[in-house]
Amino acid sequence: MHIKQELIDFVIGLLKEKIPNSFYYHNIEHTLYVMQNVIEIGEAEKCTNEEIRLLETAALWHDVGYINIYMGHEEESCRLCKKHLPDYGYSADKIEMICGMIMATKIPHNPETKLEKIIADADLLYLGTDDAATLANNLFKELNCLNPQLTQNSWNKTEISFLKTHNFFTPYCRQNYEPGKLDYFNKLIANKS
Repeated sequence: MHIKQELIDFVIGLLKEKIPNSFYYHNIEHTLYVMQNVIEIGEAEKCTNEEIRLLETAALWHDVGYINIYMGHEEESCRLCKKHLPDYGYSADKIEMICGMIMATKIPHNPETKLEKIIADADLLYLGTDDAATLANNLFKELNCLNPQLTQNSWNKTEISFLKTHNFFTPYCRQNYEPGKLDYFNKLIANKS
């Protein structure tokens, strides 16, 4: 059972209307990508249909807070969830689970439950794909718009440092995406100036 299209349309409408064009990474495409990823990982990790529905909902809402605030957007996403999800039939306990998953995407990651681990992996799955460099560059462009002092060199150092400490949490991602992440890391090291 997947989430209702009307809920997807509502959130995508908010993002279309309010996310700045300078958000090259945290945009509608990223939200839809994370939604796809939670389904892929959730199915591989043998989640129930209800767990996948909750994962999809959390993925849909995880970056909505960016419409109002950059730093602390996860908390804002939770606030917006609590305001709107009851209108779509979500109970208070399901909303709390969804907010737990949203907060699990906050860096540094500290997921506790199986579903929190899945969404934390889904949010950064790109690190283990062939698109890692392109998507990381989109994040650099976004951050550079917010802080023009950020240089490509300092960004690369930050990215290398982050990759040294990043771990996938689910067995599925460790097996299927860790090798790609290592390739990306090695390319960054090789290109370091």
